Amino acid sequence: MGKRLLGIDYGSKRVGIAVSDPLNIIARGVTVIPNSEKLIGEIKRIAGEFDIEKIVVGIPLNLKGQKGSKAEEVEEFIRALEAELGIEIVRQDERFTTMEAHRTLRDMNVGKSKRRSRGTIDEMASALILQGYLDRQGG
Repeated sequence: MGKRLLGIDYGSKRVGIAVSDPLNIIARGVTVIPNSEKLIGEIKRIAGEFDIEKIVVGIPLNLKGQKGSKAEEVEEFIRALEAELGIEIVRQDERFTTMEAHRTLRDMNVGKSKRRSRGTIDEMASALILQGYLDRQGG
């Protein structure tokens, strides 16, 4: 079995987590973690559980492709994560992933109330961020 990748959709309240399959072809959402002081410890636990070799974190860029204040918050999180885990972290443009997550869930006939659940959206967005990275790598 190969090592997997972990995708993160960072939010100030919740963080969506996705993992790849062992061949690094398909991403799937696995959980949503509340953004608290326990966040990095939870990610470390998940990284160990799934034998993660690389982490892909969504970076919120504006329409011009530039970083704003939210992106700096994510960069701060990445620095803390790198210091704690020692795993390679790559950044992935996350523009439009929330809209795409809503559309994907609707297309999957997920009920309206579940689609409105922010946790469901965050988990799906993390899978889309990771899948975008995997697709770019030709995995």
